[in-house]
Amino acid sequence: MTWMILRLILSLGFVAAVLVFAARLAKKRGLGQSSGLIDVVARQRMGRTSSLNVVRIADVVLVVGATEEQVTLLAELDPETVDAALRERNPVRLAPAGEPAADSPTATSTLVARSSTGPLAGSVLDRDGWGNLVHQLRERTVRRS
Repeated sequence: MTWMILRLILSLGFVAAVLVFAARLAKKRGLGQSSGLIDVVARQRMGRTSSLNVVRIADVVLVVGATEEQVTLLAELDPETVDAALRERNPVRLAPAGEPAADSPTATSTLVARSSTGPLAGSVLDRDGWGNLVHQLRERTVRRS
């Protein structure tokens, strides 16, 4: 009986030592740390196997759709507008197709701040904000002949 308890304690100690060694090795090699060049600004699951990601690579902000099979570039955003939106902590949406944005009369892909009410307004769970974004992205990807 005591031999089994001693064996259990030694086994747990060995596993803990292996984990500590692996963590130190990963830290030494820089695994799991961000280099600062690539940053995921926002991520939203769109379905069971698909997601919409906003990624900043150096000074470029990209909207990327990802599934199990592929990753697709959907749009490129203005970095200053994304930074302003992050500072305000307000979700943003693309202006509807054909309508100019409120602060830029010529650009239809400019981000504009949302103005909605309700308990989820201004959060990632706000259905209206993501719905507008997905609608605009669908409009951009439709092939018209």
